[in-house]
Amino acid sequence: MTPGRAASAEVIGTAFLLAIVVGSGIMGERLAQGNIAIALLANSIATGAGLYALITILGPVSGAHLNPIVSVVSAWEGRLSGCYCAVYVLAQVSGAFAGVAVAHVMFGMPILQVSAHMRPTLGEGLGEMMATFGLVLVIALALRFRSEAVPMAVAAFITSAYWFTSSTSFANPAVTFARAMTDTFAGISPSSVPLSIDGQIALVPLLPHWSGAGSSVR
Repeated sequence: MTPGRAASAEVIGTAFLLAIVVGSGIMGERLAQGNIAIALLANSIATGAGLYALITILGPVSGAHLNPIVSVVSAWEGRLSGCYCAVYVLAQVSGAFAGVAVAHVMFGMPILQVSAHMRPTLGEGLGEMMATFGLVLVIALALRFRSEAVPMAVAAFITSAYWFTSSTSFANPAVTFARAMTDTFAGISPSSVPLSIDGQIALVPLLPHWSGAGSSVR
């Protein structure tokens, strides 16, 4: 694995992930005719299906982290070098913003937006804590006992976390920052971003203890 190839996989994968999240949110909201539950159902199913495909095809290339938390835990355990970790995080953040922009263009919306969707409660911060810890735990245990099931396990967990968490499960700092730049169904107000990020990183010191390998597919 070369840094350039791995970084390209992380950029492409994260861009597709955000295009899926934001694009399906826009489509779901338009077709649901005001029914938020139907819009969220469409959003969650599309995200889960997209994650399964992305992890399956990009896993052999970069590990398909698509998430700075996964990369940081991997580096913390010594399974990813510090240099690779920095490259991965930069690639993930860049790809996330690119994916949001592509979704806006596809649906004929302004490329540059700022979300007004407030997610301000401590309960939503707790939701992010649960979603992020649960995601890394699912990855770690699936890797340890049934590595071939990782794509399906991650996709299934995130799909369910859309519904059982109060925050609808961002569970990813790159995703969170990028979704602040879309004033659509999937958006989050910039003023709500710090609470979400705090929730995502709150249990990071505990994650290496549970993670048997730092990657979502390796």
